[in-house]
Amino acid sequence: MIEGLLALLIILFALLLTSAPIAVAMGLTSFIYFYFFTAIPLTQVPERLFNALNAFPLMAIPFFIVAANLMSRGGISKRLIAASNALVGQFRGGLAMTAVLACMFFAAISGSSPATVVAVGTLIIPAMIKSGYGKDFSTGLVTTSGSLGILIPPSIPLIVYGISTEQSIGDLFVAGIGPGIMAGIGLLILAVVVSRRKKYGMGLNAIRMSKYERFTALRDASLSLFLPIFVLGGIYTGIFTPTEAAAMAVFYALIVSIFVYKEIKLKDMPSILMASARTSSMVMFIVASGILFSFVLTAERIPGQVSEALLASELTPVMFLIMVNVLLLVVGMFMETSSAILILAPVLLPVAMELGVDPIHFGIIMVLNLEIGMMTPPLGLNLFVASGLTGMNILRVAKACLPSVGVLLIALVIVTFVPQLSTFAL
Repeated sequence: MIEGLLALLIILFALLLTSAPIAVAMGLTSFIYFYFFTAIPLTQVPERLFNALNAFPLMAIPFFIVAANLMSRGGISKRLIAASNALVGQFRGGLAMTAVLACMFFAAISGSSPATVVAVGTLIIPAMIKSGYGKDFSTGLVTTSGSLGILIPPSIPLIVYGISTEQSIGDLFVAGIGPGIMAGIGLLILAVVVSRRKKYGMGLNAIRMSKYERFTALRDASLSLFLPIFVLGGIYTGIFTPTEAAAMAVFYALIVSIFVYKEIKLKDMPSILMASARTSSMVMFIVASGILFSFVLTAERIPGQVSEALLASELTPVMFLIMVNVLLLVVGMFMETSSAILILAPVLLPVAMELGVDPIHFGIIMVLNLEIGMMTPPLGLNLFVASGLTGMNILRVAKACLPSVGVLLIALVIVTFVPQLSTFAL
């Protein structure tokens, strides 16, 4: 067993060092383990991969991806920015506050962090720079605010956590609302403080808006803002499951984008569906490889051994959560969010539950940690997205994100040690 475990870790890290995609690394490692260290026939590998994907809750992922692409292409981002500007644009630092609010609103629609950075950042970063905001501040704020897409529901990482740990996805969605709003408020405060200190813009466009223009901006965005209410309300009231809610989100996005906003034509649908299929296949490949790798870990009894070792060390719940936060912050620098959840959640959650940590609360802690990892080099995905949008190099974007990442770290401490913030509605 020890030889197999050592071989498992050596193969996995060797593949990762060759820059192999994490899904390929986990899949090949599992395949090699099956071949050399077990008597299980290799025919079990495709069977287990198929069974891993043959799960009804997983259908929510491609549906939410299609809905996000429909809303992204349907003029949602510019309406959300206009609505946000109507709310806070007249204040000092109003455009920076607009950026944060727009990211929060779009996060509640797309469920994807990179999609939020692209959709909002493409419009708001040039506008902020043109209005006199520093390029580094503008880029860092939008890059970090966009990461709220994996915490504010609907969230794909929360779906992955729910599937891998057999927890209620609906409860996870509800639990993510409080921490997501708190993190957003923290970023709003940062935007105000920095703008006042550096005397950044006053949001002149919003000052010139009449009451009717502000009403119009909010009215035009109302259908977009209703989507998360529709999805979460349907789940929490029991009208439909998370998977059915994802399908309803696609239907809602189609109606709004094609017949109300009229910014998507039927001829655009093949390209939207193709882009959604590419993203969905990538996510599903990661999920399938992660579940297969989790089976290998279970076969080696690694989760049980880790649980026994940690419990024998007499860790207190506080010490355990501090250790988990440090571990996940480091892991987030090197590993994609869904992959990290699939590998670590089955190992860490049994220990957390033995120590009395609520599994839903633990899921929010994991996702918030890995959200921060999206802004930390060398593999922070949001850094690459923002770099592509602005032409800044990765290290400069990472440095620009430091103040806003500090806000998320404060939010992480609060979420970790005030579980009621996540579980008050459960």
